[in-house]
Amino acid sequence: MDDAAIGIDFGTTNSVVALARPDGSVTTRSFATKQGAVDAYRSALMFWREGRPPNSHVTHVSGPDALDMALGMTTEHRFLQSLKTYLSSRAFQETRLFGKLFRLEDLIAVFLKDLSAGLDDLGERAVLSGRPVVFAGDRPDEALALSRLSAAYGKAGMPTVDFAYEPLGAAYWYARELKTPQTMLVADFGGGTSDFSVMRFEPGGAGRLQAVPLSHAGVGIAGDSFDYRIIEHAVSPLLGKGSDYLSFGKRLPIPAHYHAAFAQWHRLSLMKSRETMAELKALIRDAVEPERLEDLMTVIEYDLGYELYRAVSATKIALSAQEEAQLTFDQMGVRIDRTVTRVLFERWIAEDVAAIEGALDEALSAAGVEAGRIEAVFMTGGTSYVPAVRALFDRRFSPQRIHIGDAFRSVASGLALLALDRQRALAAA
Repeated sequence: MDDAAIGIDFGTTNSVVALARPDGSVTTRSFATKQGAVDAYRSALMFWREGRPPNSHVTHVSGPDALDMALGMTTEHRFLQSLKTYLSSRAFQETRLFGKLFRLEDLIAVFLKDLSAGLDDLGERAVLSGRPVVFAGDRPDEALALSRLSAAYGKAGMPTVDFAYEPLGAAYWYARELKTPQTMLVADFGGGTSDFSVMRFEPGGAGRLQAVPLSHAGVGIAGDSFDYRIIEHAVSPLLGKGSDYLSFGKRLPIPAHYHAAFAQWHRLSLMKSRETMAELKALIRDAVEPERLEDLMTVIEYDLGYELYRAVSATKIALSAQEEAQLTFDQMGVRIDRTVTRVLFERWIAEDVAAIEGALDEALSAAGVEAGRIEAVFMTGGTSYVPAVRALFDRRFSPQRIHIGDAFRSVASGLALLALDRQRALAAA
């Protein structure tokens, strides 16, 4: 049996698996996809029915292949992503896919089983999974989230998995080559959460690290939240948000929940139900601007969410390098063409950035460490490249102290090293 310890960064948007071997070397798993080999495996599932009744059956693919199929599938299917976001919410218990009932932990287990396929003897290995400091959601239930995640790992063949904060994994990866003690702030920006840890590292013998966590804090705001703001301000108004319909001679606003759900990618696929489509058809008949709701219905009916997501994400990324970007989308008769400036974008995300700073302050306060005493700041995750976020950290810490880590591999690689050290400690006890 390969005795490598395993670190798993199960992310809202992407997931990574790393293996740390006894000699201290770390590698990340490479996944073969139709587009070539990738290290970051997209946290997505695609289900569809194959064959004709009565011999039909439900099948699936995951990762980048699920995205490819979502773009080209013309028959009935269900595309699911951002499942991690639901972990702490009792509102999502189960869903039916082509008549088959799936609990949330069942769906995540399907994904984790694909993610770990090919790794032998998982029940006997040291496996360490990341977890956010604060789970996503308005009122996250941490105990529920961890029990569901543990159950999902168990169903995927990993019954003894342990958990560690994701920023701790990132810190371990950064600190592996430290020669002198250091007090460090780790900022880990995922798709659903922004997590902070203040750590004290003491280099030990044989290349080992002594890590003392001083504090942890987090907030359920990150890259997906920034996407939401673009949708909310630049896209949803073109799809009926803020418009009206007529009822018994009265002019009433289109119910807000359609666009609230639509703007969050992980909820979009769940809107494609018979009840929701019937409600939208009724609204379209009485809408003042029916063509806008028709476009909304088209996006839902034809599962165009991922294409729209790519357009929004590309706009956000472009705004990290330039002062304005064009948001362009043209699918199935739905056309969106908006210029988004960085000034507007930063105005839209201002409250989110303030909430991120609030979590940062909470971490520093809980550690009893002032910003000036932080010797290094290690930032990882795509949101660390957003200028408004970088400006926040440049303002609070000198740019010379800020280090940017691999957006995808840092957390999983650090978790694998931490699992290896824990395994050694147990063996030596």
